[in-house]
Amino acid sequence: MILFNSLKFIFRFFPIFLAVYYLTPARFREIILFFGSIIFYAMGTGRMALALIGLTLINYFLGKLVFSRKTGNVKSSSRKAFIAAMVIDVGSLVLFKVLAGFTRDVVLPLGFSFYLFKMISYQADLFRGEIKRQPEILDTVVYFTMFTQVTQGPIMRYNNVGFEKRERTVSVKAFNDGMFFFVLGLGMKVLVADPLSILWNEISKIGYESISTPLAWMGAVGYSLRLYMDFWGYSLMAAGIGMMLGFHFVVNFMHPYWAYGIADFYRRWHTTLGSWFRDYVYIPLGGSRKGRLRTALNLIVVWLLTGLWHGITPNYLIWAGVLVLLILWEKFVAARLMDALPILGHLHVWFLIPLTWVIFAIPDVNGILSYFQRLFPFFGSGINVNRGDYIKQMINYWPYLGAGLMLCTPHWYRLIVKNRRRMPVMIIMAAVFWISVYRIVIAASNPFMYFSF
Repeated sequence: MILFNSLKFIFRFFPIFLAVYYLTPARFREIILFFGSIIFYAMGTGRMALALIGLTLINYFLGKLVFSRKTGNVKSSSRKAFIAAMVIDVGSLVLFKVLAGFTRDVVLPLGFSFYLFKMISYQADLFRGEIKRQPEILDTVVYFTMFTQVTQGPIMRYNNVGFEKRERTVSVKAFNDGMFFFVLGLGMKVLVADPLSILWNEISKIGYESISTPLAWMGAVGYSLRLYMDFWGYSLMAAGIGMMLGFHFVVNFMHPYWAYGIADFYRRWHTTLGSWFRDYVYIPLGGSRKGRLRTALNLIVVWLLTGLWHGITPNYLIWAGVLVLLILWEKFVAARLMDALPILGHLHVWFLIPLTWVIFAIPDVNGILSYFQRLFPFFGSGINVNRGDYIKQMINYWPYLGAGLMLCTPHWYRLIVKNRRRMPVMIIMAAVFWISVYRIVIAASNPFMYFSF
């Protein structure tokens, strides 16, 4: 598997690809991007690249039929093609999810969900007339297969990133900005997320029933920061690579831990995935336009699908169920109080989100119960188990916990981004890059967490 944080990508694949891309005349760069993306995907999943190519071609030719509609009157053939595309795309996603969940011999292809989500949105936008010009085959295959986003997103929309007009230009400024965001994301992943993953692994090896309450809370916070730095780091790396190729910066995180509640947290967390569920599931179901009961049912459907999208083990369904209950609580019960006292929404995020990530992280129900008994030792001896075990872990991991907490605040991030062209920041980022490379060399590469989805 080739990852953005691997030496093979940083020093082999990407420099060679970028040199070929820049030296190729602009009108042929889509071809280079397509073949480069297929090579990237084949290096990671081998023959599954054929599945990506096959689904890409099927969606392109079905999309041509979907687009062939009369103004104000969708043709029967267009509707049938749209239904066929939905059956193939959704069916493929469900099939691989189920097989991966129940059969050890089947592994979910790298980033399978993300490129199928792009295909579903593409067909829906064609059917609804939001794509005004019939896409050309080269634009379409590049949109589906572009290696910067095929593994974890962000989930770009065909009609809002320049694919229709090929609004892509490369420049020294875009390259420098793209390199900055790539290195920043690399540092988040390698220097913060990876060490925090070791903390969580150590807690798992000790056994949830054997850790003290302070260590249990440290683990919950550490896992939350690990997931955030891992996923946000990847998103920044993907956005940076896209900028170097001439695309606009795609925002996928908007400082979610600064949110005013659970619902606001998930509007800021993986924004392209959240907007996908909103535009293609929640709103078509009626959104919040048909009364409280229908709104609640629509939210339950969306979060049920979100849980199943992450996996079919019980923890994902419990995680999704808890979140939808919290969102309904905020929306229908505590809304006025939270408007009057915004700090309550912040407390929801800072206290409840780490608890939900614990559910997300532990696949079996007994493990979840054991961990929560340590978090809340009111009916057990959690505080007395291995008293002082957290001190050793704090000595080892406080720099990573501190860095993660600092980066959660928008102020530090904005300060770094605002001054990215100043020499002191450039020197710091150069140091971040080479220290990250050194850490990659001496440590086994830790795959991005969301690759499995």
